[in-house]
Amino acid sequence: MVGACERALRVGVPAVAFTEHLDFARWGAGDPGATSGFEPRHRRVRPLDIPGYLAAVEECRGRFPELRILSGIEAGEVHLFAASVGQVVGSHRFDRILGSLHAVPMRGRLTGLPAMFGMLGPDEVVRRYFAELARLVHGSGPFQVLAHLDFPRRYWPLSAGPYEEKEFEAEYRVVLRALAGAGRVLEINTKSPLASAELMGWWRGEGGRAVSFGSDAHQDWRVGDRFDVAMDIVEAAGFRAGRDRFDFWRR
Repeated sequence: MVGACERALRVGVPAVAFTEHLDFARWGAGDPGATSGFEPRHRRVRPLDIPGYLAAVEECRGRFPELRILSGIEAGEVHLFAASVGQVVGSHRFDRILGSLHAVPMRGRLTGLPAMFGMLGPDEVVRRYFAELARLVHGSGPFQVLAHLDFPRRYWPLSAGPYEEKEFEAEYRVVLRALAGAGRVLEINTKSPLASAELMGWWRGEGGRAVSFGSDAHQDWRVGDRFDVAMDIVEAAGFRAGRDRFDFWRR
């Protein structure tokens, strides 16, 4: 985290949000997924040490007073683990909450995107992903920003040819319309293949009002990576810097 703060200052990023992953390997009491008839992903998840995490955030704030440092979480499959996520959110104050989708119900359990590409054609994987993402947006309360809108693009096979956003415009628009209707913010993720200005125009056309920039870094050297290009894309779609340099970009 210290390295991420140092990198942010070097590249001129005025604020960082440490949105630690919050994932679950079993259904909790009240989780919608518990009555769905399918199992969570078969993997080991280390419990999030929230007091330790928040202490590390405070340490960074003390060491880097010239940097705005936000606490946060990225809640995976938040619509299926809504009660479990709500318990964490209700017990701690976070500055930024992301919602994200990394796995889709298939063949009796939540299945990660890389595995799905080994089971289905690429177009079918993407369409199933967007259908589940729409359910996430409609069925989740505790998140402000939608992370990596088209996560499957990271795993799109070379053998399928170039990924064409236009081929999935209808699916994108369903998600974007729901997101805008809920008053939430769309992240432009610079770890994923960058969204086009046309896609960001769909966001604006569906009523979207704000954009967040996320480098999804996981390594400190990636903080702020490709933000210059992402800002050009967002600006071309009609969004501008917010009320202050720490704000979302808005239309």
